[in-house]
Amino acid sequence: MTRSEVTAMPRRRTLTARQADLLNRLEQLFLAEGFGAFTLDDLAARMRCSKSTLYALAPSKEQLSVQVVSHFFKKATERIEARIAEVADVRVRIGDYLSAAADELRPASREFIADIAAFPPARAVYELNARAAATRIRTLIAEGVQQGAFRDVHAALVSEMVGLTIENIHLGVIAKRTGLSDAEAFDALAEFLLGGLSPTA
Repeated sequence: MTRSEVTAMPRRRTLTARQADLLNRLEQLFLAEGFGAFTLDDLAARMRCSKSTLYALAPSKEQLSVQVVSHFFKKATERIEARIAEVADVRVRIGDYLSAAADELRPASREFIADIAAFPPARAVYELNARAAATRIRTLIAEGVQQGAFRDVHAALVSEMVGLTIENIHLGVIAKRTGLSDAEAFDALAEFLLGGLSPTA
């Protein structure tokens, strides 16, 4: 994470059951409507809680937004990894990884994605996760090459290309330029990647 942009991000701590529920409800609200236009008063009204309850999560609306965005990506990553954990075939695992990523992003509205892009601390969280996805793809490609399932390629370069494509899918660039939905774009990316990696006859 680009620490200089998120130095004010609240330290991780154990949440109470009520705080965890509140964070989950804020996540659902942000995914549906974004977060840039909300004030703390708005959020307190929507969550039916006091502003002091929100302040217990984070000392400002900006830091609360970063915490909720971080919460979303952390949970998404955990669910993606759980989906591929028992998949033995590395080709299937890469396809499932990209499919799971598409599923996790499906609830994210354009407003949510636009607010992330417009708010540097939240975008830093997003970019951290995009880099982590590229690293994960690189690991899977290297595993496939070692097993003979993929032809020998420059895994770092390929994973960076995939990472940039994933980022552009997340930010709505691919949808704008191609008309594809995010799910369709991830499916096409998986087909393109696996086809390009297949060993030549």
